Amino acid sequence: MRDLSKTGNKMILANLLIAIMLFAGGTSHAADYRMIPAGSIDSVLSAGRGLDNLPVKINAFYLRTLPVTTAEFFAFTKAHPEWRKNNIPSIFADESYLSQIPDTGPEVSQTDTPVTQVSWFAAQAYCESEGGRLPSWYEWEYVAAADETHADARKDPKWRAKILSWYSQPGNASPAKVGGIANYYGVRDMHGLIWEWVDDFNALLVSADSRNQGDPDQLQYCGAGAISLQDRDNFAVLMRVALLSAMNGANTTRQLGFRCAKNLPQEKP
Repeated sequence: MRDLSKTGNKMILANLLIAIMLFAGGTSHAADYRMIPAGSIDSVLSAGRGLDNLPVKINAFYLRTLPVTTAEFFAFTKAHPEWRKNNIPSIFADESYLSQIPDTGPEVSQTDTPVTQVSWFAAQAYCESEGGRLPSWYEWEYVAAADETHADARKDPKWRAKILSWYSQPGNASPAKVGGIANYYGVRDMHGLIWEWVDDFNALLVSADSRNQGDPDQLQYCGAGAISLQDRDNFAVLMRVALLSAMNGANTTRQLGFRCAKNLPQEKP
């Protein structure tokens, strides 16, 4: 198990550096956001409240309707050259960061594809430049539970099978263009295109010891309670947890991108 205190301190220092790097110029991107109404979600993650898995309250927020594209992210690096692949410090990204994008800019076929090979730190910096942030794990899962006509389609076996069919495909192909069918909230490409970073990915830390001890039907997670493996309908969620729990903030992969969220404006008294 990773040392959470050390990981947290590194994240705090890195966030301060990101703020300093962005202070010189704020880039405003004309992106489409949808307001996601408040609600709750019963998740396989128990939010640290034992094994009851009570519903988690979700406050209303805004979410980007599409993942950030390669063209959008390249424009961000031009406005903030400190995030270009030849300038970014190794603490913020590994050696594969943006390796698919030519130095002169994305190829025509890449323009409208979701940006991948992007680290959590770079994704967070992009969202901050847009006046937003990365969505939390529960916010992302809340929106991802919807199909085209239902806010929560997780009990639909056809919908679950469709998602699992994408997860079972090899991950070496380049992502297709953004712009899939909108779900209940008007948000697109939550499934079937890429995996996505969430703000609190580092709360999903797998304890190797707990997989070999105690109840074999429970996969323990540091800071996030436990996941019940008896509910096999949640297999797609388990796959997302497994991916994110294996990452650190500087990692990049060919299938991992992001979208941004925003808080609702505070009402004036």
